[in-house]
Amino acid sequence: MDTAQIIAELRSERDRLDQAIAALEGLAGAPGRAGTTMPSVAKRAAGRRRISAAGRKRIAEAAKRRWAKVKAAHAAPSRHLSAAARKRLSELAKARWAKRKKEGKTKL
Repeated sequence: MDTAQIIAELRSERDRLDQAIAALEGLAGAPGRAGTTMPSVAKRAAGRRRISAAGRKRIAEAAKRRWAKVKAAHAAPSRHLSAAARKRLSELAKARWAKRKKEGKTKL
């Protein structure tokens, strides 16, 4: 076989392959058609939507309101001692310590 003839056949084969590739790329580029490819990572990153500062603030405030409502629903009642009750407990504790000191059970 002549070298020129081999080169001619290879070039014709290359042309057929280029046409087939172009046809497949045309199908892949059409929207809504089967065989579409996923966009590359660079395209997705470039087209990513961003939220404005005002939008972030609205979302943060809504989240705070939501958590405040949840916490209020599950809040335990506050149990504070009155001044009189605190004084009474203090006197009882002092009496206990005085008794232990008198008995000699404590190191001071």
